[in-house]
Amino acid sequence: MKLGRRFGWLWAAYTVSALGTYLAFDAFSVIAVLALHAGPAEVALVAATGPAVGAVLAVPLGPWMEFRRKRPVMIAMDLARCAALLTLPAAYALGGLGLGQLLAVSMIVAAADISFNAASGAFLKTLLPADRLLAANARFESTNWTALVLGPPLGGALIGLFGPVTTVMANAVSFLLSALGLRAVGAGESRPERGGTECLRAADLMEGWRYILTSPSLRPLFFNNLAANALIMVAVPPLAVLMLGPLGFTPWQYGLAFAAPCLGGLLGSRLARPLVTRYGQLPVLRAASALRVVWPLGLAFVRPGLPGLLLVMILEFGVITCSAVYSPVYATRRLERTPNDRVARTLSAWSISGKATTAALTALWGLLASLTGPRTAIAAAGVLLLATPLLLPREPREATERPSPATVPPSPAAPPPTR
Repeated sequence: MKLGRRFGWLWAAYTVSALGTYLAFDAFSVIAVLALHAGPAEVALVAATGPAVGAVLAVPLGPWMEFRRKRPVMIAMDLARCAALLTLPAAYALGGLGLGQLLAVSMIVAAADISFNAASGAFLKTLLPADRLLAANARFESTNWTALVLGPPLGGALIGLFGPVTTVMANAVSFLLSALGLRAVGAGESRPERGGTECLRAADLMEGWRYILTSPSLRPLFFNNLAANALIMVAVPPLAVLMLGPLGFTPWQYGLAFAAPCLGGLLGSRLARPLVTRYGQLPVLRAASALRVVWPLGLAFVRPGLPGLLLVMILEFGVITCSAVYSPVYATRRLERTPNDRVARTLSAWSISGKATTAALTALWGLLASLTGPRTAIAAAGVLLLATPLLLPREPREATERPSPATVPPSPAAPPPTR
């Protein structure tokens, strides 16, 4: 399906920033372990505190950006992430890098991530017709997993050759290139109109959550995604400590363990559209949600050497393949069920909730890992994950889920594009 020249620039911007992000896969945890010699509690602190505070900082940004052009917001967020990340290699070169700076940069990047993602979702919905949303989301999903195949092993090799902050510098440059790509998309985006006062009101801060929690179709999707994503992510810091510490895996092996299975992401993202065409959106969503949570429990049984490396790859392949089917379908359904004048606030509230939940549970799991060991923490997350598919609706409610007239996208005659 052709999506147009402007979409091509957006896709190029997404590709370069995705590759930079995965070159720096789990970079803050890796820097904390290798450069600052942090233990499980400190690694969990870095992984949890930065995103949690970043989520708080992002609360007013969703309502603020709702009635502004989204492309300039995206460019500004790219530049903010670039500038923040560049302070880390500078401090490391001067011998002044510490845990406090790592936390501060993590906060800034987390707030910018939330704002960028909310703006890009709103941009996508207004610039692409409804029948192209799934194709665009599947294309981004495929690109994301391609970057994950290439990024972590290359990043691990760069860390081994040039030190732990090298990939952070590469990621900063990728955000700069992404900003240039977004600029090349060109003007033409109209400024959203707002009735009444132009000032940000207190009520606006809660509008995203209010809409999510009162929507019969978004509410179960929200809670399922919140719980599943958080429980998948809380196992990453204890697994990093386990693999890079007691099990003796090198950084490139750690990166390879998560990169090779990303071929499953290419498979899953290509299956999403034909599966929805054949079986329908909600059945595919429910099946993929259930299948993606059966794998992580096995990570608690990782052993040293090649058998352990292969076990991680097999389990991650299963998680990733199912997640790659789930994600574009979930993203498309969320956009379809959200009115145009609430997209930025809704996506911002969604991301803030996800970041805050993941951060809180990551901190809790860091404490659990310190008290009981990394394997117990990983196993506990895997067991709880098995219950998350129950949060999705059991029956379709199409009669109550139809989008309001405000959600109807522009006619196909409008320029096609997005990120």
